[in-house]
Amino acid sequence: MTEGPRPRGSKEPLDSAYDVALLDLDGVVYLGGTAIPGAAEALRKADAAGMRLAYVTNNSFRTPAAIAALLTSFDAPASPDDVVTSAQAAARLLAERLPVGAPVLVIGGSGLRMAVRERGLRPVSTAAEQPRAVVQGYSPGVSYSMLAEGGLAVAAGALFVASNGDLTLPSRRGRQPGNGSLIQVITTATGVKPLVAGKPEPPLHHESVLRTGAKHPLVVGDRLDTDIEGAHRVGTASMLVLTGVTGPAEAVLAPPSQRPTYLAEDLAGLLEPQPDITETDGAFGCGGWMARMSGDQLVLDGRGERIDGLRALCAAAWAGNPDASVSPEAARDALRRLER
Repeated sequence: MTEGPRPRGSKEPLDSAYDVALLDLDGVVYLGGTAIPGAAEALRKADAAGMRLAYVTNNSFRTPAAIAALLTSFDAPASPDDVVTSAQAAARLLAERLPVGAPVLVIGGSGLRMAVRERGLRPVSTAAEQPRAVVQGYSPGVSYSMLAEGGLAVAAGALFVASNGDLTLPSRRGRQPGNGSLIQVITTATGVKPLVAGKPEPPLHHESVLRTGAKHPLVVGDRLDTDIEGAHRVGTASMLVLTGVTGPAEAVLAPPSQRPTYLAEDLAGLLEPQPDITETDGAFGCGGWMARMSGDQLVLDGRGERIDGLRALCAAAWAGNPDASVSPEAARDALRRLER
């Protein structure tokens, strides 16, 4: 079980305690196409320590080779075999349900089309070709005509599969509609909801474990609702990094199904032991900080590293009734102490 009342400690560095890191990409290794400072160096050190690195992404548009090329341009250790995409997980879902050579209408990019073909299925583009299934993934080239063909095929009885259900897609201009928003077109038109392969649903995790042979994996991500919730759904430990979407306040306020096993500022957390959280009379301590609930207020005292203060705050906020929640105002008030 990964769920617990507080962040977990580890006497061993995480790159020794776990055999495979299942790493999210955007917000963890890079951000908007730019490498996160220190990420590649941390990955090289974890790789040298014997931890296998697998890059697990809900992005079905790019091929594994293209993603690996981007990672190596940042000096991160990566090959196409180290990349696991939601397109590959979706293609496995299809192959488990369809005979070899079955026609599949593909709405998406080259990564999705290639993954379908690699599973022995035949990509097609129109409902007139009588596809046995429709698979949809994000692509900037998705058009009305593609969605219309998919809708016609699903309405005629084709299996409907989506690579992922992310409602938004981060970009330098802000959050744009993601595949989870685009699949609503066919769902609204037909009343059929797709099987979803990507995080937080289990198929992508299972694909990653099968491809890496992981026995004791660690999910690493920056999003509570995909990476961390996905780890909970399959009973795998997780590490939340603060280099992407999730900030300290969201971590403190995380519901039980989205609470990480470990917290780290960035990927350097893979290289380090994780401190234990102490508890004394309802107060939770970590690295010079003490946190406790006082009525409906979250109180933090002490000094030290920001991440240790956050670990203490999370332990205090998560303690007690698992259905109880700290208010956003109380979390923000306590976190101001960390920024002083």
